[in-house]
Amino acid sequence: MDSPGEDEIWADMAVIFPVFNDAPWSEPAPAVDPALWESFVRALAKHDMCELLEDIMVAKISEHLLEVAEEFWARVTDQTVLGFDRFKQAVQGLDRDSANMLQYVRRIEDMRRMAGVTRKIYGIDDWSVLLKYLIRATLHSQLPVPKELSAIGDFYALSFKVFYHQEKSSREFNESGEEYHCNGCVELAEDCKCDQIIASFHFVNRILIKLELLERLAGDVLTSLMHKQIESHVQDTCESCYTMCFIEPLEKWLNSVVVGWLNHLYSTAPECPETQSKLITFKRKLNHLLYETYTMSRIDQLFNIIIEYPESSPAITDLKLCLKKTHLRPVLVEKLKATLGKRLLHPGVNTPDIITAYISSIKALRDLDPTGIILETCTNPVRQYLRGREDTMRCVVMSLTEEGPGDLADELAYGDESNQVETNWEEWLPDPIDASDTKEDKERQSWDIISMLVNVYGSKEVFVHEYRNLLADRLLTQYSYNTEKETRYLKLLKLRFDDSQLHYCEVMLRDVFDSKRLNTHLHAEPNFGLNQQELEVTCMILSAQFWPVFKEEKLELPEKIKKHLEIYTKAYEAIKGNRTLCWKPHLGSVNIELELKGRTANYTVTPTHAAIIWHFQEKDQWTIDELSGVLHVPPTVLRRRIGYWQTQGLLKEVATDTFLLVEDSAARTAKNVAASDAMMCEDDEAESIMASAQDQREEELQVFWTYIFGMLKNLESLPLDRIHMMLKMFASQGPSAVECSLQQLKQFLDAKVRDHKLLFSGGFYRLPK
Repeated sequence: MDSPGEDEIWADMAVIFPVFNDAPWSEPAPAVDPALWESFVRALAKHDMCELLEDIMVAKISEHLLEVAEEFWARVTDQTVLGFDRFKQAVQGLDRDSANMLQYVRRIEDMRRMAGVTRKIYGIDDWSVLLKYLIRATLHSQLPVPKELSAIGDFYALSFKVFYHQEKSSREFNESGEEYHCNGCVELAEDCKCDQIIASFHFVNRILIKLELLERLAGDVLTSLMHKQIESHVQDTCESCYTMCFIEPLEKWLNSVVVGWLNHLYSTAPECPETQSKLITFKRKLNHLLYETYTMSRIDQLFNIIIEYPESSPAITDLKLCLKKTHLRPVLVEKLKATLGKRLLHPGVNTPDIITAYISSIKALRDLDPTGIILETCTNPVRQYLRGREDTMRCVVMSLTEEGPGDLADELAYGDESNQVETNWEEWLPDPIDASDTKEDKERQSWDIISMLVNVYGSKEVFVHEYRNLLADRLLTQYSYNTEKETRYLKLLKLRFDDSQLHYCEVMLRDVFDSKRLNTHLHAEPNFGLNQQELEVTCMILSAQFWPVFKEEKLELPEKIKKHLEIYTKAYEAIKGNRTLCWKPHLGSVNIELELKGRTANYTVTPTHAAIIWHFQEKDQWTIDELSGVLHVPPTVLRRRIGYWQTQGLLKEVATDTFLLVEDSAARTAKNVAASDAMMCEDDEAESIMASAQDQREEELQVFWTYIFGMLKNLESLPLDRIHMMLKMFASQGPSAVECSLQQLKQFLDAKVRDHKLLFSGGFYRLPK
């Protein structure tokens, strides 16, 4: 049994701590006579009951806090009350309960001081701190699901709205003079409750800060609210505007509005280092949130920013700064790759448009990331896709030598001096972590726009080959002998490529110049008789081994024309001695004058078109088969060529594949009469006079066949890889040489096997006996 002294202690304890006898916590602790209190503490210490009292008190507080927490969350989740009022009432109830418990806690602290107790409970020796700890722990142990915590968000959202509009006019009037609602509390101006809301805001925050519950209860809500406000402001301020820098204005807005509200929120907290530290941490977090939000916004708009570069360079400047302050670089790379694939890499986009976007990407991403890593990573799929399009290199070459996409002609004229930047070793930085160790990556910083376009195919030889084809097309379709423009472009290209690679092009231009001079000389010399002929013939004499392969078409010229060509040939032979001419009758341009009933018309057409209309002098009506037999032109080609004269109203199809000459101008449509008399057939202008890439490839592989035939004749049999190695050593020489891959060589040799020109057995190729 307890000693009498202990009985007295228990009796006094019931008076000093009535909650031990289940008295309600809602009632304040009764006042205690100082003498009784001092006697009570001495008795506790004498009987070693101080710790027992502490344990009982902790249990009682914990038990009561379960009821407090249940009541607190019930008020927060009560849907019958407005969110703002719900949270306010819940915090008021929590403050009242904590104040009552604090009275008992202070008596325990006084007892510990008088009795010299130093024991820690849950690692805490300060009971005021312990009470806050128990309140936080109990509240969190009964935390509802997030969707039921809308009252906290409503409370701070309304408080922020009131604060945001506090400095603005809270009274606005419509045209009839009626008052609008207050911008802050959305009440009529005369019933404005902004002052009460601000007072409640300070009251609630003061309690939460005192109990150290602000960050724990409202931290996520505050962050989410600030995030929404920042997102909304960034969207309203910066959407679709790329010509201004926004980082500085956004930072000013953040400090004046968002951080200003936070200062307002913490204004009720006592001035202490801990509070200031929390505020500084929150500000730092908000700044990071601003950078992340703005960066994500610009990442979503990056394709449009790239297309509008350099006008959009301020947006690139902002984005470059934000990437240093965030960890969103991988997100940018993945999203940009996906956007480029979706917007560009499909058959619905023209190759020139893809090249234009690619050029803009090079410029913009070089500005964004001078290391070139983002550019290399994001545009690699674009390069791969362009490599698979047949017209890519031709579009690039045309753009370099004409006014094409991306002003590439200007880039060629400027040269690559702008990309040669002096590096300072003191400012050197290592590559970012996403940099690879490939050769292309190591050379990326020296790549300019033209180099990157040329390297789409990974070889300058391919570019030079395509340039030769385009140059030949232009020289042989203009027939003006004017090479000044082409010579200028060639000089610019020689600054970027080896002279040896462009040597064939120099010879081509020299051929045109020499042809012009030769024509002048032959027509000026009376002994040759060219100036006395009925028809004036001028010729472009080409060094066949230096020019690309021409598209082969058969054409039998009229005898009268052939005689004039023979006269020109003899004049040429008289000057050049043992050299002669091999004519390409389907190439060239003919200026003809047609005498029709009531009018004369001039046309500039191809030799095939001229030959067709020539034969209608002999008779007015021809069939396709008859003309094909005379001209040696396939019927399919011939019918397409006749279509031009049909559009001019000179030929009419009177029956299937039968055409009649129409000389009477009255019988021709108004549309045909209005047609230009000096018109070159658009269909032929659009066609290249060069052989197709496949035809040229077959021609090049035929050169390989000569080497292969000699190898197998001397060595009897060889495997595929040995033939390929020997071809690389002996057959891939000169600017016109194009490399043959192992797979291409196998396809070529297999075709020879099918043609019974080779035998294949046991992995070896040999000649048939």
